[in-house]
Amino acid sequence: MIALHKFEPLEAAVSLLYPPVCTICGGNVRAGDYLCNQCEAKVVRIVAPFCQKCSEPFEGSITSEFTCANCAHRTIYFDAAVSAYRGRGIVRQIIHEFKYGRQIHLRHLHATRLRERGFNQASLLATLLSAQTSISSKPLLERIRYTTTQTALDRSERMENLHNAFRLRKNADVRGLRVLLIDDVLTTGSTLSECARVLKRAGALSVYAAMAARA
Repeated sequence: MIALHKFEPLEAAVSLLYPPVCTICGGNVRAGDYLCNQCEAKVVRIVAPFCQKCSEPFEGSITSEFTCANCAHRTIYFDAAVSAYRGRGIVRQIIHEFKYGRQIHLRHLHATRLRERGFNQASLLATLLSAQTSISSKPLLERIRYTTTQTALDRSERMENLHNAFRLRKNADVRGLRVLLIDDVLTTGSTLSECARVLKRAGALSVYAAMAARA
């Protein structure tokens, strides 16, 4: 007879039939983990110094606050955006699987995008963060114009592509509120800035953002 400690029978059965493996290399990992120690060691966290506006890391010795060239020469409507990881290598692969490979366990969309992917990645991340912080999560914006993917566009093209693509949802009221936007990756910040512009125009006091990764 096998005694099960701290595991529900169903969880134990699943673990036996489908032992946990590393999302990247397929190596063995502990239950509840997604990366092995070797792959996790390759993940690059964003640490200071970084841009106070968009969290772009700066490779050098600087102790004072600074704004990167990407933010300094254009109008940006969000107050600041922070990201936990550099969106390269393993992190980029994980996010790609999350967004396009339907790997939801790895946790602003138009309906067409939702049908293409099968889920809203930003909504999933916001729901998880809301549960951990006890801060309510609400879908405040909706995309009213289908736009081409931003991946192959430069900064100016992204801004033009997104202009007037979002609006405040019906019955959503942000007047006097401090809003935190959640998404998976920050690239140039064009999407975030356009969303922030709409929210501030609707009366939001401030708009900050938290992303999983910074491209």
